[in-house]
Amino acid sequence: MNAIMPVPLDEYPVHQTPLSLARVATSDRNFYDRYYFNAFDPAGDTMLITGFGVYPNLGVVDAFACARQGDTQHSVRFSDALTARDLDTSVGGYRIEVIEPLRKLRVVCEHDDLGFDLTWTGAQPAVQEQPHLILLGTRPIIEASRFAQLGSWEGTLAVHGRDHTVDPAVWTGSRDRSWGIRPSGEPDPAGRPTGMGGFWWLYAPLRFPDFAIVVIVQEEPDGTRTLNNAVRVWNDGRKEQLGWPRMHWVYEPGTRHPRSVRLDMTTPDGKPLEVEIESRPGIALHVGCGYGADPDWTHGRWMGENWSLSSTYDLTDPGIRARVPYGVIDHIGYARCGDAEGWGLFEHASMGRHDPTGFADWSSVAP
Repeated sequence: MNAIMPVPLDEYPVHQTPLSLARVATSDRNFYDRYYFNAFDPAGDTMLITGFGVYPNLGVVDAFACARQGDTQHSVRFSDALTARDLDTSVGGYRIEVIEPLRKLRVVCEHDDLGFDLTWTGAQPAVQEQPHLILLGTRPIIEASRFAQLGSWEGTLAVHGRDHTVDPAVWTGSRDRSWGIRPSGEPDPAGRPTGMGGFWWLYAPLRFPDFAIVVIVQEEPDGTRTLNNAVRVWNDGRKEQLGWPRMHWVYEPGTRHPRSVRLDMTTPDGKPLEVEIESRPGIALHVGCGYGADPDWTHGRWMGENWSLSSTYDLTDPGIRARVPYGVIDHIGYARCGDAEGWGLFEHASMGRHDPTGFADWSSVAP
């Protein structure tokens, strides 16, 4: 039997259990701890998504970066053995530096195909979201906490030889930090069949000049809402709950690609608040980013020591186009709230049956 030795984090007064921070408080193999960021120039044609994750019970640390330009997604990934839990947030040519917790971070990727040195600055305080729970039968497959933040980016970005100067007056985006349980690494043994009738999801963190709005909605096939979170946070730190968003969708005919959604919400004093979001080009998270059923690589999967992979995906390729609808897509979102105009993430997935939007099964599309 191997004895657990103290790790560097044990020097800090941050313990929440009697365990050393070499261990997490659950033996679930799917425990994870992850950063996620997106960045874009609203007037440009480039979007970047990147993230870093630690999987203590799988013994893996990894990171990814994916940039879309036109109809092409360029991805790089790094993975290695997790040797000790400490304050080192790096793997391969990728690292994150926490300059000022909850406000300013630096994210660096050193790779010939996709490289950047970017500094994030939050525009409003981070928003703690509602706990996220998804059950498969009676077993939690997602049980996680997350906070989100809107902000700006500054630095440099190079995508396949094309250089960008990232101006914080122009480049914006959102980030989140999440931890808990979600499918990671190699698939679990199949066990007893349970099946899913569908998966329906909206995530929209939006930045306006004076405030940010963060909306999350998850629904069952019959429309039962299993996650509802709608908040506005002002630049001065004030926070408002916006109730139960009612949604009005417009999909591209013959697809489930969202053109737009109108969210009807309510401020704490009972006044209506309407937000309209229009989709712009985005990144399919299961095409080179490691989410969902990405065939090339998934988060937490053991790839060996000091592993990396660079790939380019043509989104007009029939094989790629055929699988894009069966995953989560992170669109750039243009938003309006009264007289205020803003930008942010318009993340959506609609797979299988969803009665409120009229999709009867996995093959249904908009008329």
